[in-house]
Amino acid sequence: MKPKKTYDKIMSGDSDNNINFADLQHLLDHMGFQHKKTNGDHFLYFYKNCPEIINIQPIGSKAKGYQIKQIRNFINKNKLTV
Repeated sequence: MKPKKTYDKIMSGDSDNNINFADLQHLLDHMGFQHKKTNGDHFLYFYKNCPEIINIQPIGSKAKGYQIKQIRNFINKNKLTV
């Protein structure tokens, strides 16, 4: 899925439990986040000079709903767009 569609889906809040994990990673990369894979299936994402860390992990091929909410809050708080 294109980053803009994934962004719109996340920002709508209508389907937090139905976001493809690979699409989420692609969106975060597209938005300029830096990532670091840790042990297991955890991925840490950093955004420029922000002290907050975004920790995501898949559940099957989907992203976890509560992590999508955290990302939406981060995007809103920092006024990020695609």
